[in-house]
Amino acid sequence: MAYDFTSILDRSGTGSLKWDRYAGRDVLPLWVADMDFRSAPEIIDALNARTAHGVLGYTLPNTEVVDAVLGYLSRVHGYEAKAEWLHWLPGVVPALNVVARAYGERGDSVLTCTPVYPPFLSCGPWQEKSLISSHLKQQDGEWTFDFDDLEAKVTPNTRIFILCNPHNPVGRVYREDELLAIADFCKRHDLILISDEIHCDLLFDDNKHRMTATLSEEINQRTVTLNAPSKTYNIPGLACSFAVIPNAELRLRFKQAARGFITEVNPYGYVGCAAAYNHGEPWRQELMTYLTGNRDYLYDFVSQHLPGIEFQQTMEATYLAWMNVEDLKAKGVENPHAFFIEHGVGLSPGSDFGDDRFLRLNFGCPRSVLEQALERMAKAVAGL
Repeated sequence: MAYDFTSILDRSGTGSLKWDRYAGRDVLPLWVADMDFRSAPEIIDALNARTAHGVLGYTLPNTEVVDAVLGYLSRVHGYEAKAEWLHWLPGVVPALNVVARAYGERGDSVLTCTPVYPPFLSCGPWQEKSLISSHLKQQDGEWTFDFDDLEAKVTPNTRIFILCNPHNPVGRVYREDELLAIADFCKRHDLILISDEIHCDLLFDDNKHRMTATLSEEINQRTVTLNAPSKTYNIPGLACSFAVIPNAELRLRFKQAARGFITEVNPYGYVGCAAAYNHGEPWRQELMTYLTGNRDYLYDFVSQHLPGIEFQQTMEATYLAWMNVEDLKAKGVENPHAFFIEHGVGLSPGSDFGDDRFLRLNFGCPRSVLEQALERMAKAVAGL
């Protein structure tokens, strides 16, 4: 490999959210979704060049970053966007709160499918909208939408459906037929479709991602797409994301809702975004090769050495493993999340995502760290 994914980087003293949660404790953090790899050198070089300029004032998105995003959408996803469709934000989480504020009235509802990234569950209530959640169902070994449940729960006051594709934390990349069914559901109930696609470039095997907005022009005009290079290129701290909103009315309402509420993107965010989409593809390809090895190692280890934990190797995207720990609870482990922290591994509790039968494990780390964490988990389980 031309790039280094095996070195262990000391992140102490950097204000790392991931590592500082357990500062001073012998706990390996495999929870929040950032990776323990150095970002692509092409991105680091671009950031260093921007620093060398010496002036870090208020910054607008220049032609370089706009063209980088438009080129990426066209080249990778076959989506021909226009510059005026883009709205820049310091993250997808702020964007979720903007859409919850922008569309509908106080007291209306937001609909999404659980288990899901926790900000999906909070953005509606934070903006004085109620939350309606429909639990995904497991069918033929994969997670998918439960349309009977969705139909039973949608109300005349539901205004927004928030889709996560690829789906964090279950690792699904939804097929075209599934997306068409969701699009039809949104049309029939006159819902604005918010599609968070931030993990769309972290695909395993031969899986293909379909942008929801490419299904048809009618769906395109109903959809707000949220994306960022942050997860793929490990630059969440640069705080740069974008919404793609082709519908002029939806775009205006989004911009009005963001005023005085959302800060501008900083200069490093724009520079990192442009460098990622213009020059980061070789790094991304090697990253996916390494993550595939981690996923496969994790599956083999869990199946052989962690009785009471179930992990499906068929996960199609993300570096976030969704592991069923119901059998551990049956063996008397009342709180598996706390149990593994006590044994030196910090995971994400499934309750944060709307399903306490599971834990989420971030395997975006050097394999030696993953091996050490899994050995600790195996020792803990063996002691039951």
